Amino acid sequence: ETVDGRSRGAGRMSGGRLISLLALATTSTARFSASAFSSPICNASALIHKRLVSSDTKLAMSSEVDKAKDAAAAYKSSDADGAGPATAFDNILSGKWPSDKVYEDDTALAFRDINPQAPVHVLVIPKIRDGLTKLSCAREDQEALLGHLVYVAQSVGKKECPEGFRLVINDGEHGAQSVYHLHIHVLGGRQLGWPPG
Repeated sequence: ETVDGRSRGAGRMSGGRLISLLALATTSTARFSASAFSSPICNASALIHKRLVSSDTKLAMSSEVDKAKDAAAAYKSSDADGAGPATAFDNILSGKWPSDKVYEDDTALAFRDINPQAPVHVLVIPKIRDGLTKLSCAREDQEALLGHLVYVAQSVGKKECPEGFRLVINDGEHGAQSVYHLHIHVLGGRQLGWPPG
């Protein structure tokens, strides 16, 4: 149909084509700054992409929180000796499961996280748990071990992330701890945001 001799869609984009372009723009792996383009289509696609990334991040965080809640329930229901249930780290330490080791000595092991949250994500753990299921369970006689673990973590961080890094220890359910064997996350390889949680 025409208006004044022009097609109704002339000079405008059809709704279907606009949706197709927005879908293409939001699924593209390239990232563009919305301010770099004046087109409403580019601005809209940048907004949709931002919302999708934010949604994916919230889903990942929710998944980690769910894992932490499940782990906390398993920890609370395990035997009363404070040792906690067996963990994935037990399988790594025994050699049953492989790991990408970054550092190892008599008391500490550092290996790459299988679900990295940054380009560099290394876990530093004590080789013998000895009740160190979480940081809040540390005893006075474990002070030297805790210092050694932090020293190992900073050594790994300096080597792997010369521009800077972050150390994280999750403690308990509200701290989103999903493995009840004390571990220090070494995160870096990109600019980290603040606040972290």
